[in-house]
Amino acid sequence: MAPTGTKILLYADDTSIIVTSPNLENYEKQINKIFRDINYWFKLNQLVLNYNKTHYLQFNTKNNREYVLKLNYHRNYVKSSPHTKFLGLISDDSLSWKAHIDQTMSKLNTACFVIQSLQAIMSTETLRMVYFAYLHSIMSYGIIFW
Repeated sequence: MAPTGTKILLYADDTSIIVTSPNLENYEKQINKIFRDINYWFKLNQLVLNYNKTHYLQFNTKNNREYVLKLNYHRNYVKSSPHTKFLGLISDDSLSWKAHIDQTMSKLNTACFVIQSLQAIMSTETLRMVYFAYLHSIMSYGIIFW
C-alpha cells in the first residue's frame, strides 16, 4: 500500500510514482522509502530495476527553489530529468508543455507535407480520410490533459 501523498500508476511495463509533500524533508524520506520498497519487491520477484531507464522528475513552480534529491539504492543512482514521456505526452518540470508542443509541431509539419504531396493524386474525400487518420489524431491525442 502506498503512503499518503503517493500515487502509483501502472501501464504495461511502465510504472510512474507520484509523490507529494509540503515538507522537503518528509518528501525525501518518503521517496527513499518507496524506492527501497520497490527494489525489495523486485528482488523478491526475481526482477531487476533498469537504472539506465529510471529517472525522476521534480515539478517546480516559479516561487519554489529547486531541491536536489539524491536517490539511490546500493550505489545505483537515479538521475533527475527535466522532462519525461508518459503515454505519448511529454511533461516538463515547470509544466509548460513546451517540449510536447515542439514534438507535436514536428509531427504536424510532416503530416502536412504528406497531405500536400498526396493532393495531386487523390480525391478530396480520400485526402479528408488521410487528414482524420493522420493530422487530426496527432492534434487530438491527449487533449484531455491539456
